[in-house]
Amino acid sequence: MIKSKSGELLVYAAILCLAGCAGNGYVVTMNKICTSAVSKPEAMVSAEKVLAEMHFSIEKSDVNAGYIKTGPLSGAQTLEFWRADSVGSFNRAEADLQTIRRTIELGITDGNQPGQVCVNCIAITERLSMPQDLTASGQSQIVMSGRQRSVRKLGERKADLTWVKLGRDEQLETEILKRIDKKLTAAK
Repeated sequence: MIKSKSGELLVYAAILCLAGCAGNGYVVTMNKICTSAVSKPEAMVSAEKVLAEMHFSIEKSDVNAGYIKTGPLSGAQTLEFWRADSVGSFNRAEADLQTIRRTIELGITDGNQPGQVCVNCIAITERLSMPQDLTASGQSQIVMSGRQRSVRKLGERKADLTWVKLGRDEQLETEILKRIDKKLTAAK
């Protein structure tokens, strides 16, 4: 009787875990917010603070153009619970299995109504692509040719490494905009 109950509990626990991993937590995603009672420079400062809190480094910031671009940030893995740049269980698992990076671009413009400021967010995701001979054996490869034996390191083949665009990360865009909106609302 005890074994069957514990077996049932394990099955229920497995189902709950799978159900939790299947959902991404975002039913509706967004890539733009509009708010009033803040100026464009205030929105820029708030946006930069949010990106810094999420560990993104600002590569370019132009208040006149209303443009912010970050440098690429490698994806947070499952055990990096303090980082918020891999939103959702799929993105965390993907960062665990592959080398992923994300770059953020924010556009801050005047809205359709007087005194309104809009923030548009684009998060581009890329995956590191390595040549087949490097991926087969990991970081280094033993090369046999005749009587010579040498080890080629990953650093020797950096020219062969490329970043493949995977598209937009709408979940991250939504998370960034929610944080910016929260910061702008608190500033009012």
